[in-house]
Amino acid sequence: MVRKKQLLYFILAAVIFLAADLWMYSSLTSSFSRYVQERDYNEVRLFVQTAPEDEADVGEWIQGVHSVIPGSQALYFTYDENLFDFSPAQYSGNEISSILTSLENTADLKNGFDSAYYLEAVILDTSSRVTYNGALVDAQLFIAPVIDENGYEARGALLIAVPTGAASAYSNLLMTLAIGAAVAFLLISWVVSFSRDAVTGFMVLGLFIIVGIFVAYPLIEAIRLSFTQDGSFSLAKWRLALSPSYIVALWGSLRLGVSTATASTILGFLIAFLVERTSFKRKKVVSTLATMPVISPPFSLSLSIILLFGNNGLISKQLLHLNTVSIYGLGGLTLVQSISMFPIAFLTISGVLRQIDSTVEDASLDLSASRWQTFTNITFPLAVPGILSAWMLVFTNSLADFANPLLLSGNLRVLSTEAYMMVTGRMNDLGGGAVLSFLLLMPTVTAFMVQRFWVSRKSFVTVTGKPSTTLTELTNTKVRNALSVFVWAVLGFILMLYLTIVAGAFVVNWGIDYSFTLANWKAIPDSWDSIVSTLTLAAIATPLAGIIAMVGAMLIVRKKFPGKRLLEVLMMTPYAIPGTLIGIAYVIAFNRQPLLLVGTGAIIVINYVIRELPVGLENGITALHQIDPSIEEAAQDLGADVPTVFRTIVLPLVRPAFISSMSYTFVRAMTAVSAIIFLVSAKWYHLTIKILSYSENLRFGLASVLCTILIVIILGVFSLLQVLVKDNRLTQKTISSR
Repeated sequence: MVRKKQLLYFILAAVIFLAADLWMYSSLTSSFSRYVQERDYNEVRLFVQTAPEDEADVGEWIQGVHSVIPGSQALYFTYDENLFDFSPAQYSGNEISSILTSLENTADLKNGFDSAYYLEAVILDTSSRVTYNGALVDAQLFIAPVIDENGYEARGALLIAVPTGAASAYSNLLMTLAIGAAVAFLLISWVVSFSRDAVTGFMVLGLFIIVGIFVAYPLIEAIRLSFTQDGSFSLAKWRLALSPSYIVALWGSLRLGVSTATASTILGFLIAFLVERTSFKRKKVVSTLATMPVISPPFSLSLSIILLFGNNGLISKQLLHLNTVSIYGLGGLTLVQSISMFPIAFLTISGVLRQIDSTVEDASLDLSASRWQTFTNITFPLAVPGILSAWMLVFTNSLADFANPLLLSGNLRVLSTEAYMMVTGRMNDLGGGAVLSFLLLMPTVTAFMVQRFWVSRKSFVTVTGKPSTTLTELTNTKVRNALSVFVWAVLGFILMLYLTIVAGAFVVNWGIDYSFTLANWKAIPDSWDSIVSTLTLAAIATPLAGIIAMVGAMLIVRKKFPGKRLLEVLMMTPYAIPGTLIGIAYVIAFNRQPLLLVGTGAIIVINYVIRELPVGLENGITALHQIDPSIEEAAQDLGADVPTVFRTIVLPLVRPAFISSMSYTFVRAMTAVSAIIFLVSAKWYHLTIKILSYSENLRFGLASVLCTILIVIILGVFSLLQVLVKDNRLTQKTISSR
C-alpha cells in the first residue's frame, strides 16, 4: 500500500523539481534568444554598410544577402523626398514581398521606417515565416537604414527577414531535455519511494527506456509516415497496401514463412538431438558445421544455389542437363531459407535439450517404458518450449528476409521484397514500405501469442538444484546411425555450397573462366578498414545484447510488474520488422537532436543489439522455464540481492542460452545487410556492404574472398568463446547405456 506520507513527499519533491526545471528551461531559452537576436541585429547593421553607391547595383547586392546571412531575404526601399517616406525599389523574391503585404499599414512597420529615417536599425515586434532548406521556419524582421555617403541622412532602408532556426532548434532541444529530465526524475523518485525492490524497479525502468527509445519511437515514426501523403494526413498508402495485389504478397509471405519454419525446426531438432542426447562422437564438428549458414551474408547461399542449380548452374545444366526444373519460386526459397535459418532452431533447441534433467528419463526407463515411449512422453514434451520458440523465431525471420526472395522469388510475391522495393526502388516511398511492413506484424504477433499461451499452460521445470551428470542413451545403434547419415548428408550439402564460395575466390570469373588466380585476394587490403570496423562494432554489441537479453528474460519469467507483457512484446517486435524499415526509421528518428546518432558507430551497435535481442530473450525465457524458482528464492532468503542472484545463480544456470545468444548476436552483427546499409558511414563501413557492392558489380571473385575471410573470423571467435566462456559443469553429462 502507498502510504500518505510517502505520497506527500513524492508530490512535494515533484513540484519543486518541476518548478526548477521550468525555470531553467525558460531562463536558458530567453538568454539564447536574446543572444541570437543581438547577433542577427549586428550582422544586419554590418550588411547594410556594404550597400553599393550606384542604385543600379542594389538589385545584385540584395540577391546576395542570403550568402552573407544564411537563409535571409531582403527588400530594399528608397527614400522619396517628395513623399517623405520609403517606397520599395528592389527585392529578392516574392516571399519577402508577401511579408511586406501582410505588414502594410501596420504601426510596427511605420515605426520601423521612422527609426530608419533617424538612422537607427530596429527589430520589429512582428515575426514571420520564410522557406529555408526546403522548410518553413520562423523569421525575425529587421529594418535598417542605408546611410548616404554624407553620413547624415538615409538614402534608403532595408527590410530583412532572418531565419531563427538556431534559436528554435535550441529551444526544442532544451524542451526535450527538460521533459526528459522531468520524466526521469518522476520515474526514479517513484521507484525509490514506492518500489519494494528498488533494484528490480530500476532494471525494469532501464529496459523500458531502451525499448521505448530504440523500438517504440522509430515505430511511431514509421506509423506517422504511413498516414502521411504530401505532408498531410491520408489513408492512401493503407488503401494501396490492402489492395488484392499486396494481399497476394502477404499470402506468399505466410506460405514461405510456415514452410521455412517447419522445415528448419525439424532439421534443427534432429541435429540438436543427435548432438545433445546421444552418444554421437563428432559433436563439435557437427555443431560447427550446423552453424555455418549463419556466418555468411544472407545472399551468399542464394548465390551459391544459383551458380550450382540455377538455369545455367554447374550441376543442374552442365552435369545433369536439367531443363525443366527451376530453383526459383517457393520451393527454391524454402530450401535456401531453411538452410540459412535452421541454425536458429538448432541453437535454440540445443540449449533446451542440454538442460533437460536425465533423471526423469531414467525414472521412465526404470518403470519399463521403452526408449521411444520415454522420448515421446518425456524428452519431446520437455523440449516443446524450445521447439515452439525456434519455430516462431524462424517464422518471423523468414517473413522479414528480403535478400533471398530478391534473388530467388521468381513468380512468388512476398511482402518483404515488395516493401524493400517500395522504399528503395523507383517509388522511393518510405511510408508505403512502412505500411507493407506493418502487415507482416499481424502473423508474427499471432504466432507469438499462440506460442506464449501454449507454454504458459504447462510446466517444464526439470532443473531443481541438483541435476544429473549422466545422460541415458535413448537411441539404439540403427536409429543413431540412420540419424547420423541424414545429418551428415545435410551438412555435406551445406559444405558444398560453401566450397563453391571458397572456390570462387580462386577463379577468374565463375561460370565463364575457371582459370586459377590469386588476383582476387587484393580485396583484403582494399577492404581492411571495413573488416576492422565490422569486427569492432560486433565485439561491442555482443556482450551488451547477451546481458540485456538475460536480464529481460529473468524479469519476464521471475518478476511481476506492471507492463510486463508490453515489455515482452516490445523486446520481441524488432524480429518481425524488415531490416530495411528499421534502418530507414533509425535514420529518420536519430538524425536530429537530442539523439543525433546517424553517422556514428553507436547507431550501428544499437541496431545490432535491438535487432538480435529477441533471440537472446527467447533463449533465456526457454532456459528459465526449466529452472525451479526455489533456487533463486533460497539465495534471496540468505540475503542475496537481485544483481547477486542474477550473477551467481541465474547466469550460470542459463549459460548455454547465454553463450548461444552472444554467438548468434555476433554472427548476425558480422553478416547484417538490410538495416546496416542505411546506417554505415565513411568512417564506420561494413564488410557485408562491401561484399554486396562487389556482387552487384558481378565481381564474384572479390566477393568470395571477403565471404571466406568473414567465415574464418567468425569461426575463430566461436572457438575463442568456447575457450573463454566454458560450459557450465552442471549441464555436462556422461552418456550411459541401458
